[in-house]
Amino acid sequence: MIRAFIVVCALLCSPAFGQGSAEDYARADRLPGAWNGLVRNADVRVKWLDAETPVFRYEPPDGREEWRTVDLDSGRVRPAFDHAAIARALQARDAGDLRAVWFDSDADTLFFMNAGDARVWSWRAGELSETAPRDLPPRFGLSPDDTDRTRGGGPATTLFVVNPTSTPVRLLWLDHEAREREYATIPPGGTHRQNTYAGHSWRVRAEDGTELGVYTPTEQPGVIFVRDEPVPTLPEQDRSDQRVSPDGRFRVLLRDHQVVLRDQIAETETTLTTDGTPDDRYTGPVRWSPDSSRFVVMQTRPGSDRKVTIVESSPDDQLQPKVIEFGYRKPGDAVDIDRPRLFDATNARPVPVDDTPIENPWSVGDIRWKPDGSAFTYLYNARGHQTMRLVSVDAATGAARVVIEETSPTFIDWTNKVFAHHLDDTGEIIWMSERSGWNHLYLIDAATGAVRNPITSGQWVVRAVDRVDEEARQVWLRVMGVLPDQDPYHIHYARVNLDGSGFTLLTEGDGTHRVEFSPDGRFLIDTWSRVDLPPVTEIRRALDGSRVAILAQADWSALIEAGWNPPERFVAKGRDGTTDIWGFIQKPTNFDPSRSYPVIESIYAGPHGHHVPKSFGVWRESRSLSELGFVTVHIDGMGTNWRSKAFHDVAYKNLKDAGFPDRIAWMRAAAETRPWIDLSRVGIYGASAGGQNALGALLFHADFYKAAVADCGCHDNRMDKIWWNEQWMGWPVDDAYAASSNAEHASNLTGKLLLTVGELDQNVDPASTMQVVNALIKADKDFELIVFPGLGHGTIGSPYGKRRLRDFFVRNLLDVEPRWTDQPIQARP
Repeated sequence: MIRAFIVVCALLCSPAFGQGSAEDYARADRLPGAWNGLVRNADVRVKWLDAETPVFRYEPPDGREEWRTVDLDSGRVRPAFDHAAIARALQARDAGDLRAVWFDSDADTLFFMNAGDARVWSWRAGELSETAPRDLPPRFGLSPDDTDRTRGGGPATTLFVVNPTSTPVRLLWLDHEAREREYATIPPGGTHRQNTYAGHSWRVRAEDGTELGVYTPTEQPGVIFVRDEPVPTLPEQDRSDQRVSPDGRFRVLLRDHQVVLRDQIAETETTLTTDGTPDDRYTGPVRWSPDSSRFVVMQTRPGSDRKVTIVESSPDDQLQPKVIEFGYRKPGDAVDIDRPRLFDATNARPVPVDDTPIENPWSVGDIRWKPDGSAFTYLYNARGHQTMRLVSVDAATGAARVVIEETSPTFIDWTNKVFAHHLDDTGEIIWMSERSGWNHLYLIDAATGAVRNPITSGQWVVRAVDRVDEEARQVWLRVMGVLPDQDPYHIHYARVNLDGSGFTLLTEGDGTHRVEFSPDGRFLIDTWSRVDLPPVTEIRRALDGSRVAILAQADWSALIEAGWNPPERFVAKGRDGTTDIWGFIQKPTNFDPSRSYPVIESIYAGPHGHHVPKSFGVWRESRSLSELGFVTVHIDGMGTNWRSKAFHDVAYKNLKDAGFPDRIAWMRAAAETRPWIDLSRVGIYGASAGGQNALGALLFHADFYKAAVADCGCHDNRMDKIWWNEQWMGWPVDDAYAASSNAEHASNLTGKLLLTVGELDQNVDPASTMQVVNALIKADKDFELIVFPGLGHGTIGSPYGKRRLRDFFVRNLLDVEPRWTDQPIQARP
């Protein structure tokens, strides 16, 4: 009797009752597929037949598809063509339903096909006829693409391959690792239809293996008209270096570390240098003056040649392990020292350049000639990223002067916030700077370096410059934080005059925006959404941002009916009690406010960006943890990017901070009004920089965080790649690096820890994780470790890694064994 009472009490008192079960796991696995495709009009893409005629595919509530257009004057949205007439004609020909469309405005013809049918149909002047793919207009043909792999992905589309040659050809898909996968062989004179995705690349090979081109379709169906001969491609070096002068007379040769000038008319060669050596050699790229009289190359003292060695323990093609070695500079290593070198081609002589502005370079680049060839400029970034200079060099004398100097006591965000646009006709430069404490644009006098005026100003930031209209003296840009009543991370689009007047917002909806301009730039297609609001697609006037029409509001009713629950956006004050910290909370679909839910934070605090999603998405992987009985949270704390400079500077020489004081304050504020949040059980996980952050939570904030999964972490910034870490931690390497090192502080570990790493990681040296393991063992700490054979950077996204991540938190925060069935089983110690 006493035993039965104990069992019943254990079941009723357990905070994990009904959480972490087999049913929860099954639901977490089922929902991504079950929810897929349940939002109508979530991705409206507009095609322009001409400057006045936009068309787009729309999904009405009855499940059909129709093509619509809009009258740009009245804003009236109407069908783009007579769907009923086409449907009747298709039915008469037993051709099915309209699925994909080409518009040929030149011939006033509509081309389309239906699902699962290789035929192509044309509709012109009310008549339906079948069209062979080989008879499609040549303008529909795809041009060869200069790539060796798939580099993106987009909506589903269709690719036709037309083989007019006398031999078979093979169609092969190129994956993201440049591997080939054969899908079809097209016989002589044959046609093949291939379902694919926009941005996926396909290679065509002849029967003997000769490459006949690589093609990448867009969202509109495309055609590959197979060529008889291989598509010629320029060597990579010839594409990047302008070695031949604009007038074609001279060619620059970089031979035996020297500079050689070849006169292609006189057919003579002149060696212009004698001081090039393997340790201080002349290198490209070559930059010619517009008048072909002078050119610039670099003289480079090579930096260190550090190699990282890893072992592939279980290769697929042999029994014995393989040793892999690759170049990998780390903080403090010597970097290449580049100096621009100027040459007079007309007189075949060097022109000495004053190197005074180049003191200790991280980089020297962005060589740009003035249109009249009188001078060139380069951008100098000092090592440590605290000084940046735009330098002008006189082409006749080699004299150098600093036009603009940007300095910071912390860091200049060299990786994200550098922009210089030269207005040669007016002697001005558009320059990006955080000198005011916010990222803005300034109009600079190119002769004196003085600021003529700020172009933008205020407590918000310029995210990017999209284009400069020099004639109208306007800048088109993306901005963040400009609307005080919205999330400051929302991207909006705007236009402003170069004198700082006429600032005009082109978007307004309370969400983050993505814009595409019409071919003539007079209109823009604005798609905006939030994590808790599906996409809205509008057409707006570029002149003043006024709305012409709403093209579509995505309908998520079927998704909601299927049990989907939106994230809850939440904002609270950070560590200083005044700064807003933004994030969101995700509850499980079977949420019960009477239960108690542990919290799991998904973290990535890399200072190069902000990382909490802002646009709508049906599924994020953190949801799979929520469904097991947790509340998951995403937060951007101080030290991340795209707020004020002071907000960002928290990361300087202090990556261990990771915004934790703000994150903890945010969660405590959320729990004050949400009694179902249990802050006595908080977990955290992340990968790469997020892996460093996750372990840091246990080492530096163990009073709050109780369990962590740290995947492929850069646990000691001295062990990681040079460019990323010196950007934020500074140079030279000092005690700040050790202060932020997880390895140095491993003895502080309390709480439950799972470390994961891929043995083939070439992004973050796997030794970084193993050095933490070594320190934990020396400190006699308990932890879990999984080294994944054959995997590179990022392991918790693999099936096994995902399962172990889930199980780890179920055991250590819910205190039950994963996937229990009839009743919870207490987790084994």
